[in-house]
Amino acid sequence: MSTPRPDGRTPSQLRPVTLTTGFVPTAAGSALVAVGETRVICTASVEEGVPGWRRGTGKGWLTAEYGMLPASTGSRKARDISRGKLDGRSSEIQRLIGRALRAVVDLDALGERTVWIDCDVLTADGGTRCASICGAYVALELAVAGLIAQGKLERSPVREAVAAISVGIVDGEPRLDLAYAEDSRADADANVVMTASGGIVEVQASAEGAVFPRTQMDALLDLATAGIAQMIETQREALGAS
Repeated sequence: MSTPRPDGRTPSQLRPVTLTTGFVPTAAGSALVAVGETRVICTASVEEGVPGWRRGTGKGWLTAEYGMLPASTGSRKARDISRGKLDGRSSEIQRLIGRALRAVVDLDALGERTVWIDCDVLTADGGTRCASICGAYVALELAVAGLIAQGKLERSPVREAVAAISVGIVDGEPRLDLAYAEDSRADADANVVMTASGGIVEVQASAEGAVFPRTQMDALLDLATAGIAQMIETQREALGAS
């Protein structure tokens, strides 16, 4: 039997979402994304030139870095630099962010320049990778708009919007946008990345105990599709107001 959600939301309801553009004025593009109590600063920086393996191809590159501030989870999280290496979770998440954004960028149209996406988690209450992708897309759009305004690009290389959301099965019930209190005890959870046109970029899903049927996976994808559509509308509103 399902139990009420800790914050009183319905199974298909997102947490409150806000996107504040221009949060870091020194960046080519930036956004502070808040999804419930999860908050991430996303910036896009543009560097003329590409990595050596890409040089001479006429194509650009986009890559991402992700990190959590020490106090983002309550108990202090050691910085990666203090351990001398990037932890496995951060490495996996930043690769996901990079893949998500490259899926909607025409790297030929970008030219031989590199866009660096940096996502720094201020507070973590579940869904940090998904929030990072949503904020990073906005930061990217703002950086590209700057390149066009400077005459460095004739047109935007960004083909369409991309966003991500978490879903999961809690007490046998499919739910959208899990906060940590639900995610930590979910029977199964998934992170879904989709484009504005409905194309699936990536689905990361796993059972945390017992297996779950295909019908529930379909229900999770339906929830994610609706949630991502809402996220993309929030992105459009933020960009329209910037």
